[in-house]
Amino acid sequence: MGRLDGKRALVTAAGQGIGRASVLAMAAEGAHVFATDINASALGDLAGDNIETFTLNAMDADSIAAGVERAAPDVLFNCAGFVHHGTVLDATEDEWDFAFDLNVRSMSRTMRAALPGMIERGGGSIINMSSAASSIIGAPNRFIYGATKAAVIGMTKAVAVDFVKDGIRCNCICPGTVESPSLQDRIKVLGEQVGGYEEAHRQFVARQPMGRVAKAEEIANLVVYLASDDSGFTTGHPHIIDGGWSGQ
Repeated sequence: MGRLDGKRALVTAAGQGIGRASVLAMAAEGAHVFATDINASALGDLAGDNIETFTLNAMDADSIAAGVERAAPDVLFNCAGFVHHGTVLDATEDEWDFAFDLNVRSMSRTMRAALPGMIERGGGSIINMSSAASSIIGAPNRFIYGATKAAVIGMTKAVAVDFVKDGIRCNCICPGTVESPSLQDRIKVLGEQVGGYEEAHRQFVARQPMGRVAKAEEIANLVVYLASDDSGFTTGHPHIIDGGWSGQ
């Protein structure tokens, strides 16, 4: 018997990395998972007995409304996001607007769409993807990203307190550096500045006290916990899973 038997879960940005690992982990625990992504090809081999896939644009309210109506989720995992590189001096207005639209407003859209059904059904669990690079810790060259992920923490706390009496739990996850296609892209960008891929990779690993980056499956285990009734007394909190990075 799985920890998520009978639950319906909707996941954004499910095509790769943490989103994909979380879909598989929740399905393994018995949930019926709706794996969505703006990139349909990324979802190609995910569909299975208790995994449905479909395209969803987290920056489009109509797409979200249709997805939520189809999934009727008990669990919502907001995983869509983008990492901009640079300081405040590098940030452009277009980058700022895009980052807040995808990293923050997309979550407000999905929560606004999913909450009425959760309330009607007597409860639900919302899990938002934040980061240790937020209000928790400052990371080099993460000005825009850190600002958006700090906003996610504030938004999570607000939803948690507003709907706790409706049986809704809302938490966010704050990872450190996680092995993923997105990380590989960031390493390549840094490599152009520091003399190559190997040096950039060394710098990412060097800031981790454990001497390694996280596996996506390790974050997915926390997603399962927050989605399940095992975390039934947990709401309104940023859950740090960063290998000790923010504790240095």
